[in-house]
Order: sequence, then C-alpha cells, then structure tokens
Amino acid sequence: MTTHKKIIAISGSIREGSSNTNILKALAAFIPEGIDYSIYNGIQDLPHFNPDIDGTEPPAVVESFRKTLAESHALIICTPEYAKSVPGVLKNALEWLVSSAELYKKPVAVITASPAITGGDKAHESLLLTLGMLDTNIVENGSLLVPSVGTKFNDNATVKDESTKQSLIDLINSLVYEINK
Repeated sequence: MTTHKKIIAISGSIREGSSNTNILKALAAFIPEGIDYSIYNGIQDLPHFNPDIDGTEPPAVVESFRKTLAESHALIICTPEYAKSVPGVLKNALEWLVSSAELYKKPVAVITASPAITGGDKAHESLLLTLGMLDTNIVENGSLLVPSVGTKFNDNATVKDESTKQSLIDLINSLVYEINK
C-alpha cells in the first residue's frame, strides 16, 4: 500500500479574501497525483508564544498545530509583508516551533506576495532567516517573490500571469522532487 506524501500550506495572512491564501488555493491546481495538499487555517488560534506554557503539556491547539506539521512531508508558506516583516500571527506560529523539531530538515517553499510593484523583500528575508534558525530545508527554486499580486491572480484562485504560473509550477515541482528523494 502506497502512502501519499503530505504538503501543508500556511498563509501568513488571516484576512478574509487574502491574496496570500488565494495563491495557496491556486497552487492546488499544480499539485501532482499522489500528494495530499491542504491549507492549515489555524494560526490565528494559537496563543501568544510563552515559554512558560510550552512545557510537557503545551496548549492543545499548539499540540495540534505541531502534530499537523510533524505528519507533513513538506511545508509551503505564503505571506504578505507588514511593516517590513512577516505578520505577527505568522511569526508567533513559527515561534511555537523553535523548541520542537517539526520542521527540522523538512523541505520548505516560501512565497512572499506584495500588492506593490516592488516590496515584500524584507518579509521574505525575515522569513528565510527564521526558517534558517529552525533548520528547515528551503528547496532549490523554493523561494518566490510575487510583486503586483493583484494583477497576477483572479478572485477564483486562478493564475492570470503566465510567468507567475510557471514560477509556481517550478516551485511545486522542486518541492515534490525533494520529498520524493
């Protein structure tokens, strides 16, 4: 019996109608057969990180989050840039993973989307630094900046821009290659 590989995706934005979540939905069209792909929608439920409550029995929502990531074979994060960094809700979620090993050497792809023609680079850099500290494996072709995001996707999670579409396909192919090695 073959076990499907699992890719979990996390949006750095919890805003309804988020372009980052829309990108993650659009990615589903490029996921090959044999890969289970899902978007984790619970980072807003995590309490503020506090090492005092991260002992032998961390909050149940934290345990569930960690278990979801531990059972995955790869992770995709798509985030906006807020105040030249990643949104606090995403940073908080990642802080809950510092003392555990759910992302250790796990293949990861990172997408940063910006409504501006330029922008997103500071959040992208910040996220890559954090993921490096967590000792993840940022896969080759697994790092993508998407400027002018509003012109590249429609509201139905479809990619309108061919160059962006190809970059997303390359990102998925690199991630799948890495988890199938």
